[in-house]
Amino acid sequence: MPLHPETVSAPLSPSGYRQGVTNQPHPPTPLTEAPELFTWEFATDPYPAYAWLREHAPVHRTRLPSGVEAWLVTRYADAKQTLADNRLSKNPAHHDEPAHAKGKTGIPGERKADLMTHLLNIDPPDHTRLRRLVSKAFTPRRVAEFEPRVQELTDQLIDRFADRGSADLIHDFAFPLPIYAICDLLGVPREDQDDFRDWAGMMIRHQGGPRGGVARSVKKMRGYLADLIHRKREALPATPDPGEDLISGLIRASDHGEHLTENEAAAMAFILLFAGFETTVNLIGNGTFALLTHPEQRARLQTSLAAHDTALLESGVEELLRYDGPVELATWRFATEPLTIGGQDIAAGDPVLVVLAAADRDPERFADPDVLDLGRRDNQHLGYGHGIHYCLGAPLARLEGQTALATLLTRLPDLRLAVDPPELRWRGGLIMRGLRTLPVEFTPVG
Repeated sequence: MPLHPETVSAPLSPSGYRQGVTNQPHPPTPLTEAPELFTWEFATDPYPAYAWLREHAPVHRTRLPSGVEAWLVTRYADAKQTLADNRLSKNPAHHDEPAHAKGKTGIPGERKADLMTHLLNIDPPDHTRLRRLVSKAFTPRRVAEFEPRVQELTDQLIDRFADRGSADLIHDFAFPLPIYAICDLLGVPREDQDDFRDWAGMMIRHQGGPRGGVARSVKKMRGYLADLIHRKREALPATPDPGEDLISGLIRASDHGEHLTENEAAAMAFILLFAGFETTVNLIGNGTFALLTHPEQRARLQTSLAAHDTALLESGVEELLRYDGPVELATWRFATEPLTIGGQDIAAGDPVLVVLAAADRDPERFADPDVLDLGRRDNQHLGYGHGIHYCLGAPLARLEGQTALATLLTRLPDLRLAVDPPELRWRGGLIMRGLRTLPVEFTPVG
């Protein structure tokens, strides 16, 4: 039975998934036949389908809702090898794409907005050069210095709904926290940050559906970043401040022989915002949902936090990244020459998508992979990738995730879902995995 979406009769929603299927609880029920991919049922709980693919078609060619055909890599060993294979390029120029698929493998609008030269679309040596410039902002020391601001933002957001006794944790908390944090890191003035929140919200709401809304937001963001870079360059002091923002640092590097063009600076700021907020939105949202539906693990973590022990919080966030992480598929790669992955021949020009969510539940690598265990040891998950494209912002995302979850569970100790899990909906899209809403209730706190 083919795994293409056109084999199913249910109608496609605007986001590319089929409507009418509700949430199913974990652990997944083993499938006895080939699954249907890219349905609403699949979006809600893809893990049974990924288990079937790992066993029966670990490197599988399928047609995506966009019409692009790509290889899905689902086993851990194959995934880790693929993520580090330099014969797979991040540059879309290597895609042997038919006319109907042109421009459908990246972020909508980034081509027209001249934002293609960012870390998700380039290879060494340019990737090495640009990553080196930005990596200074994500060192353990810089992230540790940013911790008080993350805690301040976390408390401010909870303060806004703590006395209500209810909230949508996506809209009220998980979404604004990383937006404001990454804006602070980049150097976006506080008075402009709500504009960024609006543009980012448009990107999340429309991912996987009509591309016009995302493209318009990308265009607006590009125009703003160009103007901000110009204004910061005009006002740049001769010597950097100790806590200089990232955009100012990029400008300073480009003005001192690092050959960073204005387009590269704008593209870098754009992708740090784009990639830096949604992963954390989903980490907080998916992680909170997992804890609320696994009361014994949630109680275990609350007991640990009450004893001022952070060890379980740290290992717990890693387990939440593995169990139901924010990034379902790694971003696009394209074969620059014929190669073989997991015994399957891949032609030059073919797109390859590593399914991180499938690899991180591979029983060949993880014992009891469908069980949530916050104290899991030897948890070398692929939630933030592997190799030279390992997520640059992972330390900041971990800090935000740990701070958000610890503060929620401490300040709102009886936090609970306000709806049955089957009523929740997951956002349509290809790369990211996250809830549309997460309604909760709790005892109001003044």
